[in-house]
Amino acid sequence: MPTDSRADRRALVPHVPRYELLGVRISALDLPQAVAHIRLLATTPGRAGYVCVRDVNGIMACQRDPELRRIHDKAALVTPDGMPVVWWGRLCGHREVGRVYGPELMGLLCGQPPGAGLRHFLCGGEPGVAELLRQKLQERFPGLWVAGTWTPPFRPLSPAEYDALAERIAGSGANLVWIGLSSPKQERFMAELAPRLPGGLLIGVGAAFDFLSGRKRQAPRWIQRSGFEWLFRLLTEPRRLWRRYLIGNSRFLWLLLRTLCRGEIRS
Repeated sequence: MPTDSRADRRALVPHVPRYELLGVRISALDLPQAVAHIRLLATTPGRAGYVCVRDVNGIMACQRDPELRRIHDKAALVTPDGMPVVWWGRLCGHREVGRVYGPELMGLLCGQPPGAGLRHFLCGGEPGVAELLRQKLQERFPGLWVAGTWTPPFRPLSPAEYDALAERIAGSGANLVWIGLSSPKQERFMAELAPRLPGGLLIGVGAAFDFLSGRKRQAPRWIQRSGFEWLFRLLTEPRRLWRRYLIGNSRFLWLLLRTLCRGEIRS
């Protein structure tokens, strides 16, 4: 007689098609579809998974690190953050693709009604940021269930520390774990932590912790949609971000043009 195991039920979640951008397979969806799919994944019993919210910087990191690319391949979703990632998906024939911006995704999921069954855990940021974010989110979304917070040390975790964190998250009852670390550190972190959890979903949202807690300014919405958010961030943090955007974006454009010239568009 067939059994209805937790893993079997997670396998029943609808498949999301992907398209390829410089060897990274991106989920072909928009923000409302991402919210609906994440709600389903987080509340469906089964082994924990993780979501990579992918921008140009992350795509370029995967060019240098095959293991990081494999981490993306194993993700439950790799959502298109950054307008160039969105535009490439549409060029591949996926007209439904829209930007899944990390802070906006987090806001929409935290704003879901209590009946959605989401219990949040905030993991990341500098000391005090996760607690500040909890306060800001609960002020904005009355009734939001934040099951716990945790601030990582400024060093890699040991296996025993990963086990202890997983036990803490599982004991809190959280099924949606927000990871606010820099990329690609957060992707490696999720790949280590997810197999230790009995269920739920981890989402790497990077700077969303700083934006939603009010520690850093977000670009106006019209700049976000124009594809020039990178310029806004470069102007606000030039010393930290100049190499990422001036060198990384230039190389990204070169690789993209080379792919187009070779006719290597894959959906």
